[in-house]
Amino acid sequence: MIAFSLQSGSNGNSIYVEAGGVRLLFDAGIPGVAAMTRLKAHGRDIREVNALIISHDHSDHIKYAGVYHRKFGLPVYMTPKTLAAGVSPLGRMEDVRMFLTGSVLRFGPVSVRTVPTSHDGADGVAFVVSYEGRKLGILTDLGHPFEGLGALISSLDGVFIESNYDPRMLQSGPYPAFLKRRIQGPRGHISNMEAAELIRQYGARLKWVCLAHLSSQNNCPETALKTHRAEYSGLPLYAASRHEASRIFRL
Repeated sequence: MIAFSLQSGSNGNSIYVEAGGVRLLFDAGIPGVAAMTRLKAHGRDIREVNALIISHDHSDHIKYAGVYHRKFGLPVYMTPKTLAAGVSPLGRMEDVRMFLTGSVLRFGPVSVRTVPTSHDGADGVAFVVSYEGRKLGILTDLGHPFEGLGALISSLDGVFIESNYDPRMLQSGPYPAFLKRRIQGPRGHISNMEAAELIRQYGARLKWVCLAHLSSQNNCPETALKTHRAEYSGLPLYAASRHEASRIFRL
């Protein structure tokens, strides 16, 4: 299995996963040309992707789903509530395949478990991609460290995990009070320390960790990486960029 982030952050998200001849894109928060170009740089053709799977209705994850569908011919998978939320106008889509939160999607030898989150989207999910005994987690926009998340992490071989904000930067930053409460609340995001503690406690099986969905105002890669390294060591650790594709990760 290989995976890489095309981009990660409130300015747009998309992650590519390939295993057993199956090619999957998770989320469509960046323009089609950017997605095509970043996939091509890693030797992949966006038109050969078998499915676009949407995590939730916020624009940084769904905005360009209609473009990917019409321009590149990708079938789009999402929950009925996500489609109905209509946060971003998606335009005409002729091949939308619905799934229910908590269900397992199957693509030949690859399965994708959809995990409900407490984030404040209409019907948000995280993902666990499985192939030949190896498991990859795509765990962003989590809301808070909900029950069962630790056990899920303990089953993974690699993970993209939200490490959204540094509490001190958030409190001293320019966001209005209501937005600070939302970010720190039970339906917002998890902090660097919350993510680091989850990996320290439950990440014994992991081969690598890639920190994702870092805030531009309330975090930076150096701060996030430093917080994680203070909690655990000996595990390859990376931070996904808000502006370019990551390296290729392998399992």
